[in-house]
Amino acid sequence: MPRSSWKGYLRLSLVSCAVALYNATSTAERVSFNTLSRKTGNRLKQLMIDSVTEEPVDTSDRVKGYQVSKGQYVLVEDADLEALKIESTRLIEIETFVPQAEVDQIYLDGAYYLAPDDKVAEEAFAVIRDAMARKKVVGVGRVVLNRRERMLMLQPRGQGILATTLRYPYEVRQDSEYFAGITDVKLPAEMLEIAEVIIDRKSGHFEPDKFADRYEEAVVGLLRAKQAGQAFAVPETPAPSNVVNIMDALKRSLEAEGAEATATRRPRAPSKKPAAAEKKPAEAAEAPRKPKARKAR
Repeated sequence: MPRSSWKGYLRLSLVSCAVALYNATSTAERVSFNTLSRKTGNRLKQLMIDSVTEEPVDTSDRVKGYQVSKGQYVLVEDADLEALKIESTRLIEIETFVPQAEVDQIYLDGAYYLAPDDKVAEEAFAVIRDAMARKKVVGVGRVVLNRRERMLMLQPRGQGILATTLRYPYEVRQDSEYFAGITDVKLPAEMLEIAEVIIDRKSGHFEPDKFADRYEEAVVGLLRAKQAGQAFAVPETPAPSNVVNIMDALKRSLEAEGAEATATRRPRAPSKKPAAAEKKPAEAAEAPRKPKARKAR
């Protein structure tokens, strides 16, 4: 079982159960770099330096401070923050249930998996999970993560619950600040119709397995070339040109998409054999996996 990032209790009214939160995402597979000295090739380490004396400060001599005026700080010890024990430190209290469609996606932040922490908790956990699924709602509660109380959206996901931290209103910038200068544009009906046809031809399903991190792949290629002492040619991508005639660009796009669709979706000639005698098509070969690059040291 993966290591949990938080353990506590999930409570709905008088029903509660022991639960654990697990990080639902990870960047551990990304290529990462160390910072080295160009002269010696040795790794560098960061030091906390006193801004006045310019002397390094040991970890034991560091303390948090909140600036109340220029050069004036209120000191806050770690013990002071630890003493702020609020209920959500070890408890997720579901405060309300809302239709998921009402949750603006801009408020969504980090994703976690919520699961029962022991066998005894499974029944109460299942009651809360399945009741939300039947009512087609998500729960909203609170939890303390990394010393900060966060709002949490809970939605059933398979046998468990997907817990998504939510941003506070003061963390979200209002879109009116950025969209206010966009003027209303009256578009010709034909222009929209062509764009809709292009959208229809490019429509599909959400398939994240087909996502390719092209930057990561390029970094891996660069590292392999350097390890082998070879030159690495950076492929040049031409910048898109400014569209002068939108209608003309749409029509040419429509023609290009039509040709591509014909090439990729050309109907197969009917088999001369009876249906019962047809053989199943061979399974597609497994796509080659992206080789992992060794981390630079």
